Amino acid sequence: MSKSIYRKLLTFGFPFEVLNRDLKLLFASNLAGSFGDGLFAYLLPYYMKENLKASPVEIGGLYALINLTAASTLFVAGAFADRYDRKKIMIAGWISWIPAPLIFSIAENWVQMLPGIILWSFWFSGPTSTAYIITAADKSRLTLTFTTISAAWSLGYIFSPAVGGYLAGTVGMHIVFYLSFIFYALASLILVFISSQHAEGYTQRSPEERHSFFKLLKTRKLFKLSIFFAAMAFLSMMFRPFIPQFLADVYHYGDFEIGVLGSVSFLGSAVLGILLGKLGDKHGKSYIIVTSMVLCSISTILLLLFGNFYILLIVSFLAGCFYITWSLMSAIVAPLAPDSIRARWISIPQTFSMFSAFMAPYIGGVLYDASPYHPFLVAIVGTLVLALLALTRVFEK
Repeated sequence: MSKSIYRKLLTFGFPFEVLNRDLKLLFASNLAGSFGDGLFAYLLPYYMKENLKASPVEIGGLYALINLTAASTLFVAGAFADRYDRKKIMIAGWISWIPAPLIFSIAENWVQMLPGIILWSFWFSGPTSTAYIITAADKSRLTLTFTTISAAWSLGYIFSPAVGGYLAGTVGMHIVFYLSFIFYALASLILVFISSQHAEGYTQRSPEERHSFFKLLKTRKLFKLSIFFAAMAFLSMMFRPFIPQFLADVYHYGDFEIGVLGSVSFLGSAVLGILLGKLGDKHGKSYIIVTSMVLCSISTILLLLFGNFYILLIVSFLAGCFYITWSLMSAIVAPLAPDSIRARWISIPQTFSMFSAFMAPYIGGVLYDASPYHPFLVAIVGTLVLALLALTRVFEK
């Protein structure tokens, strides 16, 4: 990255100074991978329906498979990351994704997409990258480090859906899949240049001391944190998939306006994530949970009250707080574990969150069928309750 670009990004508030060489490379890898992912991920349900003639039930089944597979791989990934070189596990995570878009490009029906869907669901990098970051980061600026690296994902998703949509309409979806393949490969290649990292103390532990999933669940604080963040993930995924539909059904916006509002949400998650990260390092992590939940509630209330596009731009920016749950969870949970079991430790709340995310859209759909307003009202109440719980530090006791 040139010095001039670096200074411009610093001007816009992206604090790369908290990242060392390895973490900057991890940021770059996430940025490349998320851009490649965004090229087709937003369009994939539409592609399956229009090109592969998949029914809504079949599409829903594929996405349920994605969430279940991801939830099932997290603890396995954590166990590998605590035993082997974390660098190699992160690279393996991207390598598992590389064939997915190629499989999608040659699939002639939704059944032929299954191998790609399963590979695309492997989340080896989730607990592994969290453990890597906390070991490599400046502990006094840990929250900001996590939210800065998380911002790479948001930045990658700001423009890539629009680029993917344009290319799909002009040169075809197959070209989009090929480009995603290239960006996934680039994300893997960048990680080749980071330093290796092994968990300290694992090899000195006897097999009886190496904690299993259920043994870790007996840790009271970890269990309470897992439930708390699973609730956050549930509320987010209960209504978030229905925002585009709400904008179309209630306010009668078209694809372009909805796409713009979606991009603004990702921009908000990047900017607000970094700002909240700075506040969290200064005032405490409970403070940023409260702030993010209050902002989520405010944005949802404004969404229900105002249909004006310019107001909705502000609403979408604030709604970016819903996308930073993962980085906040990492910053709060990961420091509590010894390095030898850190990846497995963080995989517990991540697994809880993924399983709750699997159930949430279905419940949200039932509520939306009753009234488009119902899932949003439940989310408002739920986020305010979580804010109160965070304010009392109930999950830290």
